[in-house]
Amino acid sequence: MHQKEYGGPFILADWPTDSVLRLSMNRPPLKFSSPFWSSLATNFAKVRQDPDVRAVILCSNTRAFTAGLDLKEDGLQLIGADSARSGLLLRQHVLEFQAAISKIEDCERPVIVAIHGVCYGLGLDIITACDIRLCESGALFSIKEVDAGIAADIGTLQRLPKKTGNDSLLRELALTARTFGPKEACELGLIAQRHVVEGGKEALMAHALQLAQQIACQSSLVHHVPIFLPKSPVATLGTKHLLNYSADHGVNEGLNYTALWSANALQASDVRDSIQAAMNGSVKNSKLTYKRLGKL
Repeated sequence: MHQKEYGGPFILADWPTDSVLRLSMNRPPLKFSSPFWSSLATNFAKVRQDPDVRAVILCSNTRAFTAGLDLKEDGLQLIGADSARSGLLLRQHVLEFQAAISKIEDCERPVIVAIHGVCYGLGLDIITACDIRLCESGALFSIKEVDAGIAADIGTLQRLPKKTGNDSLLRELALTARTFGPKEACELGLIAQRHVVEGGKEALMAHALQLAQQIACQSSLVHHVPIFLPKSPVATLGTKHLLNYSADHGVNEGLNYTALWSANALQASDVRDSIQAAMNGSVKNSKLTYKRLGKL
């Protein structure tokens, strides 16, 4: 029995395994509104506090990942005759929106996003906040905001330069809003080639689940059969946290911070258990099992 309840009117939640949470965006018009992204943020805020979650799969339950933000429902109603007051209200609205999407990055659990169909505009903001991006071979992407008269303002322009390695292509795609597919997504560095999946959404979701299970595996034995090498939840949480920290800090700052982090993390029973299992023979054939995060 899991401690926390997930889901809501726009989010479907289920547990493919005991430690993998799947959140499926469920909005038929395919576009985001304020209640939708607020619900998404609420779910990821819960993930951060939930010791049962070791990995998250984020996907869409509709025919595509997302067509972007619903401009008819979001933000424009705040524009009024008083430009100063309108500006303050819009600034606060954008900051709240940014914070909501950043909940994905800040949730302290590895987040795997599975992309099918179109992923436009806000969809890019969302997937760049995730840790590992998978897509089906027919997926289409677009940094669409310039076609709506705005610059992308919810994270794409801040995260993509740090997560991709082709500045010229990134600038072209952001300035033209041109639609691109998996091949250019790989060239950009947005998607790894091994995570472009043939066979449609069903194959994509199977690939996502296998990867999530590998990360979230808490025991070397599943139904008495060795499947994956177990991963310490302290180690996976720390790895994500330190990668995120290093993205915004220099090498020396990152090393000093990691030393402080490790001074605490190395005291986890997981380290002792891992060493003991290695000394006893093959870890894969041992009965090594890591405790969940909330258990001492």
